[in-house]
Amino acid sequence: MPTRIEADYLIETAYDPRWAAEAAAGEQSSGTFVPVPGETPELKQRSAARTETLEILGTSSSPSLPGAGGANGSDTTFQRAKVTLSWPVENIGPSLPNLVATVAGNLFELKQFSGLRLLDIRLPDAFADAYAGPKFGIDGTRRLAGVADRPIIGTIVKPSVGFGPKETAALTKLLCEAGLDFIKDDELQSDGPACPFEDRARAVMRVINDHAERTGKKVMFAFNLTGELDQMRRRHDLVLELGGTCVMASLNSVGLVGMIELGRFTELPIHAHRNGWGYLSRSPMLGWSYVAWQKIWRLAGADHMHVNGLSNKFAEPDDSVVASARECLTPMFARKPCVSMPVFSSGQSAKQVPDTYAALGSADLIFAAGGGIMAHPDGPAAGVASLREAWDAALTRVPLADYAKDHAALAKALETYAT
Repeated sequence: MPTRIEADYLIETAYDPRWAAEAAAGEQSSGTFVPVPGETPELKQRSAARTETLEILGTSSSPSLPGAGGANGSDTTFQRAKVTLSWPVENIGPSLPNLVATVAGNLFELKQFSGLRLLDIRLPDAFADAYAGPKFGIDGTRRLAGVADRPIIGTIVKPSVGFGPKETAALTKLLCEAGLDFIKDDELQSDGPACPFEDRARAVMRVINDHAERTGKKVMFAFNLTGELDQMRRRHDLVLELGGTCVMASLNSVGLVGMIELGRFTELPIHAHRNGWGYLSRSPMLGWSYVAWQKIWRLAGADHMHVNGLSNKFAEPDDSVVASARECLTPMFARKPCVSMPVFSSGQSAKQVPDTYAALGSADLIFAAGGGIMAHPDGPAAGVASLREAWDAALTRVPLADYAKDHAALAKALETYAT
């Protein structure tokens, strides 16, 4: 592990790339736009950020972002490079909020850059000592969901909003009887007057507990407790009291401090939803890579991390989805892995299963399908069965079309979701 904080960036600049990188290093540590008397050589040696590596990647004839400056008034050629900066951990201590300010602060606004994207971060062991990371992770989630050797099959309550507690509970009953392992609130469903959190939680848990008593299987339901800190604590405690096994939070809504506090007091797995991720990532020369971003939330305590899905309904390409999911399963520290279970969702059905397994090389995931279950022509139970059958085929390396010959639910799903 590194002894300093390290961050990799993709930069674009009309200036000399090394000079631009040094400007970022100064801005994010001991320097400013002009030399100041207190920034002595001794202080720089102790506290300044360093440019560790710089690799020129190519050029662009136009700037990716507005407002960028050009060397000597010229902005005709913009160079792109991969840069690694590092900081002494003593500058901030092992603090996630201050880490974000350091690696992703004012440098995005520097006029030296016509593009800047945070690609990855590596942290000293001091961060592993300061933060617990996921309390449940893969093993704890599997234990609570009662699923040992295959992906956890899940879905989302749809319509996203509009149902009251009674309708939500009725749908939950249908989904439990269909054989699902996992159900989640949509991120838009919170604590509105039409569907109060407490009423919804009580109604849903009555159904789930009744189903568990009859069948021996307790379906995991991720209740969206997103809100202010006191609200999240009360909602968490209610779900725990009712016998629930999962809570959900919208990361960009509760913020890093909210997630850290939730991670500290939770006694249930945290299903971390990334809604809003597009505004941090969709421009290829601005923002964050998911590889870097998800490390912050895993360390804060996220047990499950959404990664989108293959052939999804959004704009993210498959190779990005796969890289994100693999990273969730990659240990962060030698003595504390901080591994989270990736959640595949967004337009998923049986047809994406073989490619998902082939790309990830692991069954440690939640595979969440909405229309891929509910729109199955033979009903939700057949939709769930089609996903189970698809995963059985993938895990045993049998081509999906061959397996479908003897499995009616899968055959009908492949026909239904062919396009």
